[in-house]
Amino acid sequence: MSRPFDPSAVGFADHQQLLNLLVETTSLDAFLDDVARLATTVVTPGAACGITVRRDDQPFTVSASHDLAAQVDEIQYGADEGPCLDALRSGVVVQIDDLAEEKRWDRYRPHAIAHGVASSLSLPLSVDGQSLGALNLYSAQRAALGGEQRQLAEAFTGQCAAALALVLRQAQQAQVQHQLGQAIASRAIIDQAIGILMAQNRCSASSAFDLLRQASQHRNRKLRDLAAAIITNISGEPPDAPAPFRTATR
Repeated sequence: MSRPFDPSAVGFADHQQLLNLLVETTSLDAFLDDVARLATTVVTPGAACGITVRRDDQPFTVSASHDLAAQVDEIQYGADEGPCLDALRSGVVVQIDDLAEEKRWDRYRPHAIAHGVASSLSLPLSVDGQSLGALNLYSAQRAALGGEQRQLAEAFTGQCAAALALVLRQAQQAQVQHQLGQAIASRAIIDQAIGILMAQNRCSASSAFDLLRQASQHRNRKLRDLAAAIITNISGEPPDAPAPFRTATR
């Protein structure tokens, strides 16, 4: 469950900017790209930020405020270890105050140090109890992301997770609406073809549908495609697409 917004922890301006992103975003990737940019202004001194998400069960940096964050994320993916992946997999915040003193992640640590990373903070982005991604902050200064800075980052990440949940629900709703629209369009075309078969064979709608289904099976063609072919053959033109489906509004 995401944490409630605490105005004393994160400035009102940051909260308002996050709300603006939520309203104005055109896609999930665009939203996360802007979140990565905004995250660098939340902590002081500024840190490079990358956002990791799962795609096809593989970690992927969907956005980064600086090339450093993307490069260090990629090192972890290649090594299959690191604070970013630990936060993503465990759903627990991973704070590193001095990477040079760390004993974990032998395949990741020396490469990150070579890129100038001294400290980092990886925070899971959890939606409905499921860790979908991680917000990763990298700093060239030691112990730059603990204490108050960690609190600021955690409060901001909690709000990002809440906003991400809304964006994902909007995306899912749009997908369902698109699928429903396609189903309605297919049904309309099939009904037109059934009408043609009824007239040609002087039969009932049920019998015409059986004829269409049998032909679909024998020719190994989708029912909708075969129906469209029947309409085109009779009218000389492909079937008109029905008006786009829209949900009812008050």
